[in-house]
Amino acid sequence: MSGAPQPTELQLTELLIDGKHVPAADGRTFTVLDPSNDTAIAQVALAGKADVDQAVAAARAAFTAPDWARMRAADRGRILFRIAEAIRYQGERLARIESQDVGKPLRQAKNDVEAAARYFEFYAGVADKLGGSTIPLGPGLIDYTVREPIGVSGHIIPFNYPLQNTARGSAPALAAGCTVVLKPSPEAPLTPLEIGRIALECGLPPGVLNVVPGDGETGAALAGHPDIDQVTFTGSVPTGIKVAQAAAANVVPSVTELGGKSPVVVFADADFDLALGAVAASAFGNAGQTCSAGTRLLLQRGAEEFLDKLVAHAASLSIGPGLSDPDVGPLVAARQRDRVLDYLELAREEGAVARAGGGAPADPELADGYYVQPTVLTGLDNQARCAREEIFGPVVTVIEFDDPAEALEIANDSPYGLASYVWTRDIDKAMRMAEGIRAGQVYVNATGVGTGVELPFGGYKHSGWGREKGLEGLASYLQTKNVCIGFGNRS
Repeated sequence: MSGAPQPTELQLTELLIDGKHVPAADGRTFTVLDPSNDTAIAQVALAGKADVDQAVAAARAAFTAPDWARMRAADRGRILFRIAEAIRYQGERLARIESQDVGKPLRQAKNDVEAAARYFEFYAGVADKLGGSTIPLGPGLIDYTVREPIGVSGHIIPFNYPLQNTARGSAPALAAGCTVVLKPSPEAPLTPLEIGRIALECGLPPGVLNVVPGDGETGAALAGHPDIDQVTFTGSVPTGIKVAQAAAANVVPSVTELGGKSPVVVFADADFDLALGAVAASAFGNAGQTCSAGTRLLLQRGAEEFLDKLVAHAASLSIGPGLSDPDVGPLVAARQRDRVLDYLELAREEGAVARAGGGAPADPELADGYYVQPTVLTGLDNQARCAREEIFGPVVTVIEFDDPAEALEIANDSPYGLASYVWTRDIDKAMRMAEGIRAGQVYVNATGVGTGVELPFGGYKHSGWGREKGLEGLASYLQTKNVCIGFGNRS
């Protein structure tokens, strides 16, 4: 588009293993495309099994070396604090890279920069506070627990929030004293490599954080590697099952966040003006490519005014390249755009009416990008595929209900249970819904509070198991050792 800011020149295109930027062992590379116009912006080394082996070996050596896992916890925390400050200092550049690589509007990318910094900042402050406990056993016995790092942690992250997901998993792992091998998506590898570079510049020892961009084979090599101690995965349910099975074959625990179809329950007594911006941001932000996006709008009969407001708002949103900072950018790839468009065609076959959007934008200046209009669908019930399956695009399905009991039934009638949102002025309705919804997060008259760094995040049912973020996010990277010592005469 005319007048759009120029893209940031990108330099780092190699793997990061043992503190060095290196080409793939077999010399393979892949092309990273700008989703706003389908043009190449980088050529990146494609990690294979040999590269994963090398990265895991480097992480194992770094874990057993005295300068990380056995480093004073306060000193580890200081390094993480430096990483947080460096991310902020380089925030403008990181945001521009993220915006061009993934397609998200520049202001959303800037929010992701701040979230990434907050993860490192939050866990830096926790690093020296991971104490154990004592257990009273009687005279002549002392028993205590020690919380130790689990070891080498493998991280497989998706394309939608590469900055945030890199920080969300690696920061608590590093705070706990683990070492990390991180595999970004081939559709969004650039900012994870940048975080790796920044971490080294801030004093992180070589091998503690390794970044190996790659495809599904790369992820399989990491998930099933016999010398890792833990796996963290974010992505689809089918892939998450494979990752968990591969890890389990080596008796390795895993944390999986596998998406959702989050309900947004709007009662007729809600503050519509307050709810509107939050509901739209949840559904259409990042072009709907958010696991916790509120894409099932459960609307009480009598609240049709809210639907009218949402339809008008969706139709008013600007669409364009991320670097131009529109309201809605492109989806990350052509395959993702086509997938969303296929769902919209299915919705029409299921009897849906597109009150807003419904397809690709007509603007010829956007023809080369991977765009889908913000869409509001009515006319479907909760059994329609478009109401049950994760579309991962800017598409909201509206389902009507009569009373709180029916709203709760519909909200829970889903294979997913990641997040949920309730809008009402009635405290009894709010508490009833919060108590009854089976989801890992319930927001009442709020959505995505701050960056959510402090809030435990994870799902029920097919949305996965384990928790990330907050203090609970450390549990995956720690194991408890019990020590019992007898002394003196215990007779």
